[in-house]
Amino acid sequence: MPHGFGRRAALALVLCAASLMALPGLAQDPRASEAQAAALAWLALTDANDATASYSAAGSIFRGAITIERWTEGLTKLRVPLGAMQTRTLHETSFARAIPGLPDGDYALLRFRTIYAGKPDAEESVTLTRDSAGPWQVVGYVIR
Repeated sequence: MPHGFGRRAALALVLCAASLMALPGLAQDPRASEAQAAALAWLALTDANDATASYSAAGSIFRGAITIERWTEGLTKLRVPLGAMQTRTLHETSFARAIPGLPDGDYALLRFRTIYAGKPDAEESVTLTRDSAGPWQVVGYVIR
C-alpha cells in the first residue's frame, strides 16, 4: 500500500470524525423534544384508556372545552374499537403562535402515524401549549 494512501485515509477518517462531532449542533429544537415527550406521555394514558389521568394531565383549554364525563365517554367510543396501539411513529412537529379558535400562544402541533390492531393506518394529531417556561400540555387530540 503506498504511503500517500495511508495519509489520505487518515485525513478522511479525521474529516469524518469531525463531521460526526458536529452533528449534536444539528440536534432538533429543544422545544420539539419537550413537546414530543409530553405528547407521548399523554398518549400513553390514552393507550391505557385512562380517561381520568389523561383528562387531569391535559391543559386547561382542553378541560374547559369538555367535561370529564364526556371525555371518558368519547375516549371509550374512539379508542376501544381501534384495539391495542401497536406502533406510533412521529411524522411531524411544528410550532405556531396562533391557532383558529384558540387564544394566541405557544403551540406545538404533532402528527403521528399509528398502527392499532383494528386500524393499521391511523394518523393522530396532538396539539399542545405551554405558558412561558411551563410544561407542554395537551389541548387537542384527533385521530383520523
